[in-house]
This record gives sequence, C-alpha cells and structure tokens, in this order.
Amino acid sequence: MLKAETLVTTYLEMRSHLEIRKSKPEIRNVDFEIRELSERDWKFNRDMYFKVGEQWKWIDKRPWTDAQWKEYASDPDLRTFAGYCENEVAGYLELRRQSMSLQARAPAATEKTGEQRSQVTGQIRTEEVEIAYFGLLPDFIGRGLGGTLLTSAIENAWAWSPTPSRVWVHTCNRDHPNALANYEARGFKIYKEETSDLGSMTDSV
Repeated sequence: MLKAETLVTTYLEMRSHLEIRKSKPEIRNVDFEIRELSERDWKFNRDMYFKVGEQWKWIDKRPWTDAQWKEYASDPDLRTFAGYCENEVAGYLELRRQSMSLQARAPAATEKTGEQRSQVTGQIRTEEVEIAYFGLLPDFIGRGLGGTLLTSAIENAWAWSPTPSRVWVHTCNRDHPNALANYEARGFKIYKEETSDLGSMTDSV
C-alpha cells in the first residue's frame, strides 16, 4: 500500500493515430462543443489553470506573474481549446509541440567486411505533442464529458501538422480517480512510472 506522502506519476504515449479508441457517446440532450481559441488569451489559460487545477493541487504555475502567463500563452507551439456545454465553458485543454533533433546513423556495414559500425550521417528532426493540461470545471465533472474532451485532444494533437511521431501525457495518483483509466481507454499505453516525495510535486493533467 502506498504511503500518503508518496506521489506516483505515470507517463503514457500513443505512437500512431490508428491507436485512438474514441469514447462512446455518453452525453444525452446536452450540447458539448470543443473549439480552439481563435485569439490567444493568456487570462483564459491562467484562470482555467486555477479553476480546473485547484482540486487536483496544480502548483507549478501558481506563483507566475502576468508577464509569465503572457509569454506562455503566446508561444506558437502552444494551442488552447475550450469545451462548451450549452454555450458555457465547461473545461479546457492545452497541446504543446516539442521539437527534437536526433542523430541519424548509417546502417551497419555489409557482411563482406564483417564490421559492425555506423556513422553519423546528419540530424533527424522529430516532433512530439504533449497534452499539457486537460480538465473540466468542478460543476461539469461526472456528466460524461471527460472522454469526449480527451478524444478531441488526441485527434487535434495528431492533426497538428507536421504529423507528430507520438502524442503523450502524464498523470498522477492525486488526479481524478478515473484519469488513468480514461487515458488507457482512449488508446494510450504506459511507458514510464516515477515515484517521488510530495514535497517535489509537479502539475499533472
């Protein structure tokens, strides 16, 4: 049994859009629409961070100044979406693109030489998209909206050109009890777990 002071962070990934498992429609007689913010609004990102994250103890960005929020929300590698339930904001999600360069190596030498060596031939640029933040406002939890919001996050992540090599997310044992199951139900697979002291806790989604 885990001790109360232990934080378990689970990292999940999806390597192909073909792995998406869409949620079954759970919403009845409710209009739920997810739209990307047409104009950047750092106050929206800030306010949703506090309103959605308060019950899950998101702490990393609490000390941020307005200038830090403005810089964060203006990042071209960040996209923000809002979920509207009957035209009222019910939740949000943020997608963050990350670019990395990997060394490309030539294949191993032919059997004729018998040498097993490779050479650096250049750089390969790879793109990844993280579901950085995701959640519903307290009044909308338990209405069957979470699966739909997550499905939209995944679909928009894979549709972000150029197509990423993977989509990933992380969660922890202080998130909603169904968070991990929700991610796995949509097709994510666990690739890493970390255990740490709550004194070094970081935000999760």
